[in-house]
Amino acid sequence: MNDLRIAAAQFEHSSGDKRHNLDIIDGLARRAAEAGAAVVSFHECSITGYTFARKLSRAQMLDLAEVIPDGESTARLVEIARRNNIVVLAGLFEKTRTDELYKAYVCVDGNGVKAKFRKIHPFINRYLKPGSEYVVFDINGWKCGILVCYDNNVIENVRATALLGAHIIFMPHVTMGTPSTRPGAGFVSPKLWENREKDPTSLRSEFDGLKGRAWLMKWLPSRAYDNGIYVVFTNPIGMDDDQVRNGCSMILDPFGDIIAECRSFENEIATGNCVYDKLQQSGGCRYTRARRPELYRDIIGQDHESVQKVAWLPEQKEEA
Repeated sequence: MNDLRIAAAQFEHSSGDKRHNLDIIDGLARRAAEAGAAVVSFHECSITGYTFARKLSRAQMLDLAEVIPDGESTARLVEIARRNNIVVLAGLFEKTRTDELYKAYVCVDGNGVKAKFRKIHPFINRYLKPGSEYVVFDINGWKCGILVCYDNNVIENVRATALLGAHIIFMPHVTMGTPSTRPGAGFVSPKLWENREKDPTSLRSEFDGLKGRAWLMKWLPSRAYDNGIYVVFTNPIGMDDDQVRNGCSMILDPFGDIIAECRSFENEIATGNCVYDKLQQSGGCRYTRARRPELYRDIIGQDHESVQKVAWLPEQKEEA
């Protein structure tokens, strides 16, 4: 199978300004195509913006969300893909014809939508419904899957997508710089972002420390290594509503090694080649074949009460 060159993008989105965000996506898609990439991946809710949605009412969410594939933003993505001859993956809020709301991530080429995934563990707005299925689809002969942000912290989701045949899993995020019970976690001061040109060292220290990249390195390489897959991680840079994100979009190979990463404070792309032979050479490939599911099928599949709490989200009262 031929190598597949992928670009992982980072950019500072504007909350609720879909036209502005799509203009940036257009420019970065062009840069990715010029760099020889066949695919470019953007972060979770890269079209709509993300964290500001925690404050939105149901009516406001419905106004922001779009039907897929017939909405204007999806049509614009397809046009971007066609003009640049590149496959594009990006995220937005979705509404159905019956006004159900989802966190969606789509893959398009110049002919239309190739795949759509609905986030299984959404939490930024209480009116979002969880997705209920995995997706595996083809890009130039490579089997690809999608899991959005929190979905990847539940390790069964990654293993299930890999077992369905995915060679590459796109993992769009809006993360890091948020509080949790984990030591070292917390918000990054917006003042550091505002002062990044005069004092890049202090901001880089926060971005690369336990509030950011050091936390990511505790778990992201293991998802690639344990499952013997390529991982395409994407994340915004800069202000996301009133919070700061640290970017570091990257591509990891089936050995858990980083083969490309965004390291600036700017809107940028990082490109890397997916090489098919690495899939077969990886430890994850051997471990998957060595599994004995008869030992743990009933353990892993047993029912339990699913509880999901996010420390930095405010308590919200239901609308009347």
